[in-house]
Order: sequence, then structure tokens, then C-alpha cells
Amino acid sequence: VKMSERYDCTECKDSLYGQKYILREEYPYCIKCYEPLFSSNCEKCKKLISSTSKDLSFKDRHWHSECFLCNNCSRSLVDKPFATKNNLLMCTDCYATEYSSKCHACLKTIMPGTKKMEHKGNSWHENCFICRFCQQTIGTKSFVKKDGNNYCLACYEKLFALQCVHCNKPITTGGVSYHDQPWHKECFVCAGCKMQLAGQRFTSRDDATYCLECFCNLFAKKCARCTNPISLGGSKYISFEDRQWHNDCFNCQKCSSSMVGRGFLTFKNNILCPDCGKDL
Repeated sequence: VKMSERYDCTECKDSLYGQKYILREEYPYCIKCYEPLFSSNCEKCKKLISSTSKDLSFKDRHWHSECFLCNNCSRSLVDKPFATKNNLLMCTDCYATEYSSKCHACLKTIMPGTKKMEHKGNSWHENCFICRFCQQTIGTKSFVKKDGNNYCLACYEKLFALQCVHCNKPITTGGVSYHDQPWHKECFVCAGCKMQLAGQRFTSRDDATYCLECFCNLFAKKCARCTNPISLGGSKYISFEDRQWHNDCFNCQKCSSSMVGRGFLTFKNNILCPDCGKDL
């Protein structure tokens, strides 16, 4: 700045020649103006943090360096790890004593800032969360809890899982039991159309399982009149010699009157009522 130019405080306009001043966003301020305008008050002692003091800040809150202390034991937290609870500063030792979880395996405190694993209300150090059988850390991989112990999926399948009788692979979820044998849901299917049978009506023949539709099409007796299967499940039908009819199909070939519960005549492959058959 040339001596012929003025160099004044942005706020009070007093000359700054020969005075201490602070630049803020390229604007100069005298100390007297800068502190009430821009300096923060200390969270602990509530006094102004002067421009010559060290200002420690955390989440828009400020402290003198000598006031930056653990709320419990009053130890200085300057350049040390710390935690907060209800907006209060705490050293990691005090925080751990009061609030940190205990490891479900080793029963030691899980210190703030260290990685922990949680499951159904229990916590573990990362290195303590291990498979009961192979002793390898589980981390974020899938696992199964059995009798209070954690097992990685591979060990659980090897030790405890049932084997599907169809594919011989372990069943970990959603199995089906049929004839006291375990199946995957996706393996327990109709031998005809391959539809999954879990939760569906089905039947079996020669050790193979079938949905009702496939079984009827493949094995059910066929109606001598309409040739459609006579379905399972209590459908009424008429049987005569080696032929069967749906009740609704058991009619006179000539006049179509129902023959159910009535006397009838046979002529070749036809069924006739007595009136239609008397001329034969």
C-alpha cells in the first residue's frame, strides 16, 4: 500500500497504519472490530475466543484450547481422539466406560471408533465375530446362528444342513419334506410340466410326483363319450365293463337323455335308452 493511499478498517474506518489487523475475505479489520464481529464464544467458559487464542471447533461449536476438556475426567482433548454424548465432550476411556458396547465373545469394551459387528442386539469386535467351526472372521458374509454359536454358511452346510434327495446339495432355507425326505422347493416339481409342487395339490405314481392336471392327462381314465380325463378328487362317473363316463356324458346316443340311475342297452360302442333301443 502506498503511503499516499488510505488503508482503513472496513468496519470503523480507523486507519490501520502501524496497527495490527486481520484480513477476512480480503477485507482488513482492526482487532477491536474483528473480534465482536467474527470471533466465537467458547462452549465451556462462554467467553470470547480472542484473535490471539487458538480456536478449536467441532460441528460449528468452538472452544479455547484450555477449555477443550473431557466432561467427566477433565483431561485435555487437544490432539487426542474423543467422542460426544448429548453434546458433551468425552475422552474415549470415559465414553467407553459409560456408553460403549461390550463384545459378546471376549466381554471387553468395544472402543469408540473401532469397527464392530452387530446382530440381534449383540455386538462383537470385528476380530471376535468368527465362525465357531473354522474360526475365520465372518465379517459381512452370510452366517447362520445355531445353539448360540455363529457359523459361516459353508461350515453350517457341511455340519448341519439336510441334503436334498434330488440334487444332493444342502438345504439352507425353504425346504420341503415328502415321504420323510428333504427337498429344495425348486427341486420338488411335477415330473410332467416341471411346475413347483410346494403348496399345490399333487399325487404320485411309480415314485414320481405329478400335479393333478398332468396326472389326469397321463394316467386318469378317459370318458368313453368326450374322451377327456375323469379328474381325481371325488368326481362322479359311471363305470361299465372296461369303459367309464362322466355323469354328464352318460346319455343315450340317439335322444341324449341321461342314463344315470336308469336301465340302458348297449349296441356296439353306444349306450341307448330302452325306448331308442327297442327297435334294434
